[in-house]
Amino acid sequence: MAGVRRPAPTDGTQASYRRAGFWLDDLVRSGVDTLAPRPSLTADAWFDVAIVGGGLTALWTAHELSKADPGLRIAVLEREIAGFGASGRNGGWCSALFPRSTGSLERSHGRSHAIAMRRAMIDTVDVVGRTAAEEGIDCDFAKGGTIVFARSEAQRQLAEADVLEAREYGVDELEYWPETVVAGRFGATGHDGATPSAVYDPACASVHPAKLVRGLARVVESRGVAVFERTEVVDWSAGRVRVRSLDGSGAEATVSARHVIIATEGYGARLPRVGRRILPLYSLMIATEPLPDAVWDDIGLAHGHTFSDYRHLLVYGQRTADNRFAFGGRGARYHWGSSIDPDFERVDRVFEHLHTTLREFFPAIGDAAVTHRWGGALGVARDWHATASYNPKTGVGFAGGYVGDGLSTTNLAGRTLADLVLGRATALTELPWVNHRSPLWEPEPLRFAGANLGLLGMGLADAEERITQRPSLISRALGPLVGH
Repeated sequence: MAGVRRPAPTDGTQASYRRAGFWLDDLVRSGVDTLAPRPSLTADAWFDVAIVGGGLTALWTAHELSKADPGLRIAVLEREIAGFGASGRNGGWCSALFPRSTGSLERSHGRSHAIAMRRAMIDTVDVVGRTAAEEGIDCDFAKGGTIVFARSEAQRQLAEADVLEAREYGVDELEYWPETVVAGRFGATGHDGATPSAVYDPACASVHPAKLVRGLARVVESRGVAVFERTEVVDWSAGRVRVRSLDGSGAEATVSARHVIIATEGYGARLPRVGRRILPLYSLMIATEPLPDAVWDDIGLAHGHTFSDYRHLLVYGQRTADNRFAFGGRGARYHWGSSIDPDFERVDRVFEHLHTTLREFFPAIGDAAVTHRWGGALGVARDWHATASYNPKTGVGFAGGYVGDGLSTTNLAGRTLADLVLGRATALTELPWVNHRSPLWEPEPLRFAGANLGLLGMGLADAEERITQRPSLISRALGPLVGH
């Protein structure tokens, strides 16, 4: 697409993939996976289904299609290695979160559809855990729920409003924990050093995302799905995908397919006919060294717990299976022309902010060292509304726009796309995100200005709340633009 800077591919070595973050590095360090690329596609080929992308959306779709119809010829086409993008770099939350709030979904689609979407998301958390176990994918799945701390008076008001809204719809089982309960369980602090209150959501599990996505790739291969890595898609249309091998040969080939599924999330911004449908926004993460059990006893987080707070410039964390903190957040800016580049994955200012914020959350970590710093692009639709879409006339499908809530939503997308491709009318194909078409992002310079002003606004909203101790007026004004 004109104006989009196409990043140079990695050199395809183990070292280049390990640099993509703690999770992928951990696979090599622990001997689980060498990250050696699978063969590229170097000759013309025909498949029933060609899936562009090698992340969780692509692999869950391949998994569900191959399970439903083992006779289907399915190809997964990945520019680097399976899980190289957001699927192998995220915070490891298998949650029921959806980018649009329940209230927003009700306003757009009606109450019954909004409730159906919430139920589907909650169910999906258990589907991921159950399927991983059935397929023998050891991804450290532990369903401990999410604790969202309210670390100021303004955040406490937002927390109480969340619980009230959940009760109104009667689907999410949120619990409000006052300061006395939090003090007895967690060594967390608020903005003023006092004990915060919190909201507990049981519909979340912590996961090692790279183990999940790489394990899923092995499973679909065992079912006969062809997974081509180091295979760059340079163009596509209905029934046809053009690729170029990145294995050194530079070979070009054409894939003919009855169904073409675009499953590239933030990286789709550089593809023809996707472009402005998706805005790539960077989220960055850190991981600490493993912490002693005594420190975890003071902190109070168990395996399976994920955590955040009610700030507007989002942060998220978990306790990993090997007793580290994996902690991330927004704050890195959007880059002109929807550019994606490895240089954008490392912003010292944001890394330092994350480290400081983590120590403010849990002072017991003391001077624990940060061992890994990384980041990656997630995908944002113009109306913050994820979709799973398919056009039976053209045979083209698309899923994405998860805004960072994709680890579980990708599974729902895969199951939904499988039903749509196979022409099955099910409860999943009736969900309100099916065939939702978001408006395009504005052309530059409006896109650059709007995206970065939005990030700035979220930061200002947090500052406003620290000063006024009331829910932010800035956030209220921005709410409709970010799915609330």
